[in-house]
Amino acid sequence: QVQLVESGGGLVQTGGSLRLSCAASGRTFSSYAMGWFRQAPGKEREFVTVISWNGRRTYYADSVKGRFTIARDNAKNTVYLQMNSLKPEDTAVYYCAADPNDGDNYYQSNQYDYWGQGTQVTVSS
Repeated sequence: QVQLVESGGGLVQTGGSLRLSCAASGRTFSSYAMGWFRQAPGKEREFVTVISWNGRRTYYADSVKGRFTIARDNAKNTVYLQMNSLKPEDTAVYYCAADPNDGDNYYQSNQYDYWGQGTQVTVSS
């Protein structure tokens, strides 16, 4: 069992930065790939980024590539999402999730067993 709690969301102007954190409970955190998804009002939840269990592989959605960076600290049971050059279209609720498979279908939300409650990110124009 893994419990996930996101933090760090808020209101920021276009071009600004935020860093989201996702704190996990449970001793098996280091065995999971960790992903970030987001959901904007009226839209489906979409993949943002994922990091493998050991941090050696990362993947990003094209929409955030070059602006967002995912990292993890297994000693602290925490995964981070550094978001730079934010745009109004980045406005959404951001969720972290744990994937026990660490496989090729990382972009599919049904691969993830555990989800946080989400944190709101709002980018004003």
